Amino acid sequence: MARRSLKLPELGMLIFMLRGKPRVERLLALLHTVEVEELHTGENGPLRFVGTQPNRQLGERIASTQFLDEDGVLAFVSLYLDQEGELYELDYWKTDDSPLRRIPAF
Repeated sequence: MARRSLKLPELGMLIFMLRGKPRVERLLALLHTVEVEELHTGENGPLRFVGTQPNRQLGERIASTQFLDEDGVLAFVSLYLDQEGELYELDYWKTDDSPLRRIPAF
């Protein structure tokens, strides 16, 4: 999988999702430097945050939100940490299982 930086809409959504959550200042400060890998081919799919520790595993869901995609279908987004409290995965899905068309401005 190719690594890349966060796109501006992804960054905006993450800031929105993390704002006001307890103990997230460190995570917010790292957002501009993190690298991600797309879990599915195509644009606006789920992302895995690249970590430095081996054998990372899914931990807790730290934040979630929902919005209407540009086609009017409800989309859900969840942000997960790994077992060590580091950013792990940003997952998107729509109620009709179609691909996400656009991340709205948050």
